[in-house]
Amino acid sequence: MENATKWSYGGLQYAFTRVRDNILHARVWPAQNAAAEPILVKREALSSETDDLGVFRVEARGAGFVVMHGDRALLDVAACALEAIDVVRYVVDGEKPEIEVLKTVDGERTAIKNLLPTVDRRAYRGKLELAFRDEECIFGLGQDEKGSFNHRGELVYLYQHNMRIPMPCLVSDQGYGLLIDCASLMAFDDTKKPCVVTLDTVDQIDLYLIEGDPRAIVAGFRALTGKAALIPKWAFGYIQSKERYDTQDEMLAVARRYRELGIPIDCVVQDWKTWEGAQWGQKTVDKARFPDLTSMNAALHELHIHSMVSIWPNMAEGCPDHEELARAGCMLNDYSTYDAFDERARAIYWKQANAELFAGGYDSWWCDSTEPFTSPDWCGPVLLPENTRYEIVGGEHKKYLDPARTNAYALAHAQGIYENQRKTGASKRVLNLTRSGYPGIQQYGTVLWAGDTSATWSELRGEIAKALNMSMCGIPFWTVDIGAFFTGGTACWRKWCGNPDANPVWFWNGDYDDGVAHPGYRELYTRWLQFGAYLPLFRSHGTDTPREIWHFGDRGDACFDAIESAIRQRYRMLPYIYSLAARAAHDDDSMIQSLWAAFPDDRQTRAIADQFLLGDSMLVCPVVEAMYYDKNGAAIDAPKERACYLPAGADWYDFATGALHRGGQWLRAKADIATIPVFVRAGSILPLQRPVSHALENRDAFDIAIYPGADATFLFYDDDGVSYAYEDGDFETLKLTWDDGARTLTIEEISKWRKDPMELRVSCDGATQLCHFDGTRCDLRFA
Repeated sequence: MENATKWSYGGLQYAFTRVRDNILHARVWPAQNAAAEPILVKREALSSETDDLGVFRVEARGAGFVVMHGDRALLDVAACALEAIDVVRYVVDGEKPEIEVLKTVDGERTAIKNLLPTVDRRAYRGKLELAFRDEECIFGLGQDEKGSFNHRGELVYLYQHNMRIPMPCLVSDQGYGLLIDCASLMAFDDTKKPCVVTLDTVDQIDLYLIEGDPRAIVAGFRALTGKAALIPKWAFGYIQSKERYDTQDEMLAVARRYRELGIPIDCVVQDWKTWEGAQWGQKTVDKARFPDLTSMNAALHELHIHSMVSIWPNMAEGCPDHEELARAGCMLNDYSTYDAFDERARAIYWKQANAELFAGGYDSWWCDSTEPFTSPDWCGPVLLPENTRYEIVGGEHKKYLDPARTNAYALAHAQGIYENQRKTGASKRVLNLTRSGYPGIQQYGTVLWAGDTSATWSELRGEIAKALNMSMCGIPFWTVDIGAFFTGGTACWRKWCGNPDANPVWFWNGDYDDGVAHPGYRELYTRWLQFGAYLPLFRSHGTDTPREIWHFGDRGDACFDAIESAIRQRYRMLPYIYSLAARAAHDDDSMIQSLWAAFPDDRQTRAIADQFLLGDSMLVCPVVEAMYYDKNGAAIDAPKERACYLPAGADWYDFATGALHRGGQWLRAKADIATIPVFVRAGSILPLQRPVSHALENRDAFDIAIYPGADATFLFYDDDGVSYAYEDGDFETLKLTWDDGARTLTIEEISKWRKDPMELRVSCDGATQLCHFDGTRCDLRFA
């Protein structure tokens, strides 16, 4: 059977429709049922579904099928299966709830002890057998704890957890991506042939096959699940955070100290426990420590510094926010977490967040712990086996959420924050730093991060692969806790929990109990910060030890100077970075890419998981091993160099020295404590910022750096940086075009919203020309 669009086999219905020229939708469901509605995929994305498969062809093969694209077999599904199961819901069967209060690492939680299981409905456990080619690489699947890159030969469990963000998105180096429209727990098992993907609870199997290169695959994921919302420009500046500032005076003191030092900064973050006493999760503050939020935020804004505040989906029993949601019947059956899947509950939750925090001037949200349940494996001295963790953590989610939507809580939570903030009519763009996510969360002004990592060099290395896989899943804005969340080990854990005899816990596993007093940690932190300066968001955070720059010495000290230099370099790159962010939002692009995604024809790039590209031009090579001190504080006699691979297909300039190197080679680059090796692709145009103290300063003068060697085009973007006026066309784009043969840069206006001319200082090969651009096309020729 060739080029079939529908058939039946083994009691299952198979149907195939084309969504776009390069996207094929495959559905498999029990013959006795009607096809179900999509869960993650937006209905408008399916408005052009057609039985005309275009360049795709589908061949039925027993319980499976093969999708051909032209003469090439693109996807080989060896088998599909749906096994009927009971969907269990936990309820209090007419009894009064027996409430138990639990003390956890993620705060005080409550649980109902007398919940009873009851069968809610019938659904299915799905299974896919995917026959990959022997040499095929599979990327994506979101963020795991280890920092795995290519998932071939691996068993990957997809469930929400502190340091996991599952994404049912596979990206193959054979020219396709696969979105599985499933919000339940999943497992990807490629430890045997064929690879088996298990879907815990579904009504049918929904697959979306996207043909194309890595950029087309990301665009396909966004076309299906929603475009990314552009977050405020100031969010791309430096963000200072720690666990935690106790008072508003401390918040203001940190902001003022940065301004006194003249070091750029754009945001100070208020972490948890702003509430009074034990009212965990209450969205009003302790007036003894935060007597006047409005004046605090006004003072920050006078310094041109923004603020972010931590809010939680769980609330302690008895606090006013909990009582209001409980009275409305809007709590889940842990009697701690609000039901974010209920639109009415989302509205109440926002009303609470708005009443004092947003109305008091906070600019952005940190939606922490959005898994949302404290994991039962987040304890004990030994990390449990992966299958055990999947069962008990997944079981905890299935106990309180519909099993078909256990991975989607953070998605619904973010939707509520975004939609309700916008309903207020406030001009502020939504910014939500959230610990968990799922496909589609990019629509809601979100940034995801790597969770509560530990300060080790191996952890730093793994962060890079996490960033790359999240980007390939269509998530444009992602970051880390610079310096890791947990600096030390058991000694720090005992100090934090106030019990000198507390048993060790596996996750509090950093190497540096002395924190900033340890030379090895100062080195590690500096390298983490240098890496973070090239991520979509640039944020320092963690526990155990302070993170502000003055704790790393004074000017003239190596680490202080290296940190300051990295922060200033971040601000130098802001016009480039913000243009990339706009491209991600408007054109479904990525801010960071793996070397393979940018250079798929270079076979060596498939194995490189410790370098990445920022945009198309900047090749970043973070330093991920100690060069000065070991974890015991002993000095290391090691070369201050880093092996870097320069992909074939381009030549590369050293960003620091300007030296030109051919592509397709490894080289040893300088990597002393002040240096992170960065290279710029020949044939690049970089818009750069002159010295500023914050991201919204001096929007009328920029530098343009040309790296010759090939023709180049760059679309420079700017807007007011804070409002949604850009949605109505109030933004500015300049097309910068470099003709390498003629050695001429052409500057022309694509759209304009400002009235004042822009001063552009253009440099190429050491020569500089000045252009006062007023919207009239300008040609600058370099001899």
